[in-house]
Amino acid sequence: MCTGNICRSPTAEALFEAAVKAQGLAHLTHDSAGVDSHHIGQMPDPRTRAVAKSRGTPMDHLVARNVRPEDYYTFDLILAMDETHLAALMRKRPDDATAHIALHLDYAGITERADVPDPYYGETADFEYVYDLLTRANNALIARLTA
Repeated sequence: MCTGNICRSPTAEALFEAAVKAQGLAHLTHDSAGVDSHHIGQMPDPRTRAVAKSRGTPMDHLVARNVRPEDYYTFDLILAMDETHLAALMRKRPDDATAHIALHLDYAGITERADVPDPYYGETADFEYVYDLLTRANNALIARLTA
């Protein structure tokens, strides 16, 4: 979960999708969404797609969407990219929601930083850093989910 669902969260989704497919773990369902509606219906940011393509991770099939009330029941786990998104998810969370909500890096056991930085206003190197960070986080997350 990130702001507009065009940089961080679709990167995490595409990486997770590729990893579960490669490891035969199709039962681990996934999706990504944003907490704001700025980009609903749009593909991921062109810079995000370029970095992913250069690393062999397809993501042109992804389209931005908002978090929906049913997400809190459909998914067992909702992961936020930063503290701001975590707070927004908690504010929107229905009282009887069943999903566990956490920070993506924290839940994956990546402790050197709390937030996945937003590359939107940055350079290509910022998008590459986020890709690498989310690759590490998703590998750790899959290991945790399959342990």
